[in-house]
Amino acid sequence: MIVYPAIDLRGGKVVRLKEGDPNRQTIYSDNPVATARLWQAAGAAWLHVVNLDGALGALDAQVNTGIVREIAALDGVRVQFGGGLRDAAAVERAFDLGVDRVVVGTAAVTDPGFAAEMVGRWGADRVSVALDAREGVVVVKGWRQPSNWSPLKLGLDLAALGVRHILYTDVSRDGLGAGVNVEATARLARLTRLDVVASGGVASLDDVRALKETGLVAGVVVGRALYEGEIDLAAALKIAAG
Repeated sequence: MIVYPAIDLRGGKVVRLKEGDPNRQTIYSDNPVATARLWQAAGAAWLHVVNLDGALGALDAQVNTGIVREIAALDGVRVQFGGGLRDAAAVERAFDLGVDRVVVGTAAVTDPGFAAEMVGRWGADRVSVALDAREGVVVVKGWRQPSNWSPLKLGLDLAALGVRHILYTDVSRDGLGAGVNVEATARLARLTRLDVVASGGVASLDDVRALKETGLVAGVVVGRALYEGEIDLAAALKIAAG
């Protein structure tokens, strides 16, 4: 199981949003590249970087572009990147920055064929689809708009289209430290047979351990708990590798 330290970028800073709400923001660092180096030094093999300005449709959605390029250039760490990648051109620009995998959300939910197109062009290992759910419904456009999909139905359809990687977030838990939704994440992985990465609400090493013990979950994104010292990254990596 892979542990992905989260670096959520907004206005050039590392932040976290509670339940994806841009009005409930905490700033953790003014230097995202230094933050990336910190997690790299602790042993992270992957980083999960999100352009929140892009996800939220900010007018200056490219404010974080140079930062993403610098992080992607770091030796020995790979970057999974998402946030506002809603068409093929945006995905191509992301890969031009040097990232290793993109995460597409809104575009793939509204048109699963888009996900299939991106997998066909870039390969299944380089494309992940974000299934962000609130009360059993997939939400889009920065988690603000409900779709007509359940995570399971969309996951099964995406699997049939050749998608391999899924980022599953329980939005109601994100940034709150309420504990990760182990049961829903494991069920999604078991029924779709996709490589599912858990996100949202990871609060302690117990959450990492519980996901690992399912034997089904491919990875976990850890954000707020890392920044507030509730999870030691080295310890989380050890559990995930065990």
